Amino acid sequence: MAGARSGGRILVDNLVAQGCDRIFTVPGESFLAVLDALHDTPEIQTVVCRQEGGVGFMAAADGAQTGRPGIAFVTRGPGATNASIGVHVAMQDSVPMILFIGDVARGDRDREAFQEVDFTAMFTPLAKWATRIDDARRIPEYLARAYAVAMAGRPGPVVIALPEDMLTDVVAAHDRPRAVRPPQCPDPEAMMVLTDLLRDATNPVAIVGGADWDARTAHYFAAYAERIGLPVAVGFRRQDAVPNGCAVYAGNLGYGPNPKLTERIRQADLLIVVGARLGEATTDGYTLITPDHPGQILVHIHPDPEELGRVFRTDLAICADCAEFAEMAESWEDDLLSFDAGAQAHAEWLEWSTPKPSGAALDLGQCVAAMREALPADSIICNGAGNFSGWWHRYWHYAGPSSQLAPTAGAMGYGMPAGVSAALRQPERQTIVLAGDGDFLMNGQELATAVRYGCNMLVLVVDNGSYGTIRMHQEREYPGRLSGTELVNPDFAAFARAFGAWAETVERTEEFAPALARAQAGKGVRFLHLKTDVEQISAGTTISKLRARH
Repeated sequence: MAGARSGGRILVDNLVAQGCDRIFTVPGESFLAVLDALHDTPEIQTVVCRQEGGVGFMAAADGAQTGRPGIAFVTRGPGATNASIGVHVAMQDSVPMILFIGDVARGDRDREAFQEVDFTAMFTPLAKWATRIDDARRIPEYLARAYAVAMAGRPGPVVIALPEDMLTDVVAAHDRPRAVRPPQCPDPEAMMVLTDLLRDATNPVAIVGGADWDARTAHYFAAYAERIGLPVAVGFRRQDAVPNGCAVYAGNLGYGPNPKLTERIRQADLLIVVGARLGEATTDGYTLITPDHPGQILVHIHPDPEELGRVFRTDLAICADCAEFAEMAESWEDDLLSFDAGAQAHAEWLEWSTPKPSGAALDLGQCVAAMREALPADSIICNGAGNFSGWWHRYWHYAGPSSQLAPTAGAMGYGMPAGVSAALRQPERQTIVLAGDGDFLMNGQELATAVRYGCNMLVLVVDNGSYGTIRMHQEREYPGRLSGTELVNPDFAAFARAFGAWAETVERTEEFAPALARAQAGKGVRFLHLKTDVEQISAGTTISKLRARH
């Protein structure tokens, strides 16, 4: 058959056509035909990971950095279930990703064959689209559609099952061209209404960051907000939506925000929400901004019509790409008076984000201050979930888009895989992985991946011998009654050295800056084990203070 190729070859050729240059995988016998095709495809780097959870996180982080789907390949059953955490994060973070799953042969379906799962049923609630390819001739069609769906509207994950016998079929297929996200411009009449609303407002606030946000959006929206003095708050773990040096940057919402910022949100008469979904974390359980928000006008700009009016009463809905909206807003001719609230909000954030000595033996606030002095401003901060991240959320100053990789889904174990993805995607920048002791051991094995691929990164593990976030809630609700939150940890520095990383342990504040300098003098994976006291349970409180409330 002239021009015939195996299904595996067709799939890889179409990944190249879509611009894919890297995949993340744990190999499986169910997609050997794909691995064989990758052997002869130098255009795509195959990053072999140590657990499928790491694969999913790396692909999600790659999509967050590039705006095109991060690509993951795993095998059926255990591989797919392990990788599902990455799909969940990609969905809640609104980032494009495609997970390919090697599946049982077509003739063995519905027999509970080895590691068989109905992947369409399993992933439909987690992904934008879950499907399977039974005909190798249709691989280009499915792949082009997967890219388009992953990037369209609110970006998100697509899951595709690949029967192993389909991948070995030799057929003729017509490749598809590169899929692109079509531009979606805002309605000029809606922009006029927004301008009128701003003209009538006394306390407007913008809340930004989320779906479809990129450097172009950040540039134009920051310029627009600075021109009119509009305070710009960012959603939970969207702190890189605009450079924090922006003269009207007001700080982040979510867990442990500046009380002055939350009061500003409560007093706002006009909320301009761009790209954000106003999820549970950003709105403090839908209480800071309620679904009906009486006394407040809500303008929501989002690229996906299904998000507009979905939860919150929306007074003006603008369905548009965030970048197109921001550029039109920045160039919009208006006669708006400049608000002075933006400068006030920024001054409040600067005061809030300046760490004061806590008296702790190892004061993490002072560690962040030392990092701000020593490390490049555009460093990429990668972290998973846990109270440890609060010090950096509060005190680190993010340089703008693609300088924060942190799951809004609150998934533990994300930081280390995200760091690998960042170090490979942007090797010219400083990658910093932050993890708690419980968080780190969820995916600490990906140190092996980082070392294998020569990643330059700094890894900081904050060790307080506890699942700190849960301990904090436990002390708030059941003070002094510890149950299920204490940890017994390894020597993390020795653990890192076993993988080939440079490592030191730090136990006192005055030891941190010299250890950081030694780490920065080296190359490859550099690891600092920070041993802290669980008494300092978060950046805002202590266990003693929590117990004293009762």
